Amino acid sequence: MAGETPQSGGLDERTAAAVEKVFGPAAGRAARYRDLLATVGTERGFIGPREVERLWERHVLNCGVLAEAVPEGATVIDVGSGAGLPGIPLALAAPSVHVVLLEPLLKRSTFLTEAKAELGLDNVEVVRGRAEEKAVRRKLPKADVVTSRAVAPLERLVRWSLPLAKKGGEMIAMKGRSVGEELERDGKAVAAAGGGRARIFTVGEGVLDTPASLIGVTRLR
Repeated sequence: MAGETPQSGGLDERTAAAVEKVFGPAAGRAARYRDLLATVGTERGFIGPREVERLWERHVLNCGVLAEAVPEGATVIDVGSGAGLPGIPLALAAPSVHVVLLEPLLKRSTFLTEAKAELGLDNVEVVRGRAEEKAVRRKLPKADVVTSRAVAPLERLVRWSLPLAKKGGEMIAMKGRSVGEELERDGKAVAAAGGGRARIFTVGEGVLDTPASLIGVTRLR
């Protein structure tokens, strides 16, 4: 599968170039993942039918560019992974990174296990459970980076994510344009959870029409 040219989803020339840039030798597997989301993902209710035409830009590429913010060789825990966003695109774009997909729901964790096998993702591990459960935390590795996408408001997200990171590790959450307002509202919760000063930044410049907005919080204690 590695080295294949992405053909699915009616790719135009610009999108095909973006897929090759973000995923490199894994571009063919990224196309297969996009197909899984468009078929199995919609059949099982993980992806809305209206999202199928936007899977590349809004979902697969949008999550793949997260690799820009993750150090090479990092251990990553993707909280509330759902259908594998952002964890699976990250694992495809950054093969040196070990990604733990943490998902509480059985039907979603089953899909993640199937996708891992289908895509040959040796750098991915699927764990069923909730980030806030102590029993789950004990069996997870301490992460360099804890990722999430559209999981919860920042106030809850820092309480779930920061304990999974090693001291000096970072929570990186994919957020919308209102991330600044969310940080202003929940800044005290960040500090109470043991987080340092938050940074708001973007990834995907020159790849996405609208770069992805991220918030990063380092675990201090």
